[in-house]
Amino acid sequence: MGSCNVVEAISMTNPLDPEEFRRQAHLVVDFLADYYSNIEKYPVCSQVEPGYLTKTMPESAPSQPDPIEAILQDVQKHIIPGITHWQSPGFFGYFQSNGSTGNFLGEMLLSGFNTVGFNWLASPAATELEMVVMEWLLKLLQLPKSFSFSSGGGGVIHGSTCESFVCTLIAARENKLNQFGTTREALCKLVVYCSDQTHFSLQKSCQVVGISPNNVRTVQTKKSMNFQLSPDALLKAIEADVKAGLIPLYVCLTLGTTPTTAVDPLYSLSEIAKRFHMWVHVDAAYAGSACICPEFRHFLDGVEGASSFSFNPHKWFLTTLDCCCLWVKDRTDLTKALSSDPELLKNNASDTKEVVDYKDWQIALSRRFRAMKLWMVIRSYGVTGLREIIRKHVKLAEHFEALLLTDKRFEVVVPRNFATVCFRVSPLANDSSDEDSNRLTQSLLESLNGSGLVYMTHAVIGVYVIRVAIGATLVEEKHVNMLWDMVQEHASRLLAIT
Repeated sequence: MGSCNVVEAISMTNPLDPEEFRRQAHLVVDFLADYYSNIEKYPVCSQVEPGYLTKTMPESAPSQPDPIEAILQDVQKHIIPGITHWQSPGFFGYFQSNGSTGNFLGEMLLSGFNTVGFNWLASPAATELEMVVMEWLLKLLQLPKSFSFSSGGGGVIHGSTCESFVCTLIAARENKLNQFGTTREALCKLVVYCSDQTHFSLQKSCQVVGISPNNVRTVQTKKSMNFQLSPDALLKAIEADVKAGLIPLYVCLTLGTTPTTAVDPLYSLSEIAKRFHMWVHVDAAYAGSACICPEFRHFLDGVEGASSFSFNPHKWFLTTLDCCCLWVKDRTDLTKALSSDPELLKNNASDTKEVVDYKDWQIALSRRFRAMKLWMVIRSYGVTGLREIIRKHVKLAEHFEALLLTDKRFEVVVPRNFATVCFRVSPLANDSSDEDSNRLTQSLLESLNGSGLVYMTHAVIGVYVIRVAIGATLVEEKHVNMLWDMVQEHASRLLAIT
């Protein structure tokens, strides 16, 4: 009797009824469309207190299903207040993670299909579309043909730069240990190099793959070189390690550092690494997108000396998280280090070695059909549309930089390369020291962010600077002008009381 009731209850609630899916999906799309229509009404940075949601949510999960209407009401009431609105036109913090209609529709499709494409057979379209899209992007960026599938290289879509760091570090590590022996002693001699501007996720990735923090060389950069990694300083660090009996393994070069968007000199640095048989990775997470524009392609000069290259479409390519594109010159470096061949997954297609099994290009076994959303974005906007968006954001950054330069109270601390401007309150504003300027600049940032109308983040590069990263999909010139008006107003108020 009881078991019959259970069967009856289950049959009455089909979790994937097509018509109910259609009805509820329309409600969610309408909800999101209204959200974007009203996004400027919300404080850009969430202003809730820690623990706010645990105080309002029930202590136990609901025993009975709730209607979608009630769930969306709770999203509006409880979730949205706790969101920092990354898609707001007033969001100028970190680096943007901009989205688009094409991307959202691609996410709907990939979630709707819900493929688990660990190998070719598990979903041939998922694998082959990824290969197609990665070849499209390779040509758009004018990457060397050596990164192409046709030349023994190839591209894969990871979830993040950190994942690409881990996979390339493992590949480099295994190559080097095959030469020097797979012993603990050899592992402890491996050294990784980067600059003090390299993203901190490299340090974390090194720990994951067994490289001691003591063996990560963070080479100091200088303002006089616009915070680029110096070839002379890198060479000096490598030669000192070789003399000490250590083994240079891997160097990370950056195109568009997080603090200031500095660009390392790829050619000269990769030539040095080549002398010591090191793996060279180029991290272009932020600025890689800009290089589809011919006027920015020169920043990639020298990439032919790299072993691997990655950039994040989920920053500046109208594609939301998670989406990091990685290319390698020799795909067997990844597959030898990361492959698995359990009996459960054996199949004729894989046995031919004529297909790509992406499980062997990453840490996890399962993977999302990320190529679908990237393909949708490229097709929805075309190369022309994507370039137009990037150029618009760069033009707005040029505009904001020009406004700053008209007011002697502010200093643009480093040259602008792309669409991020770094500035501070100038010590000349009130005849003060750098230390006083740091305090004023920090106070200015806190005051601006506290308004709820804008949100920015900072960096410390010898001095404290405010970073204005322009790249939200919805941002227009009026929003940049509003920011400038606020900067002047809040600075005047702060300077009046110092």
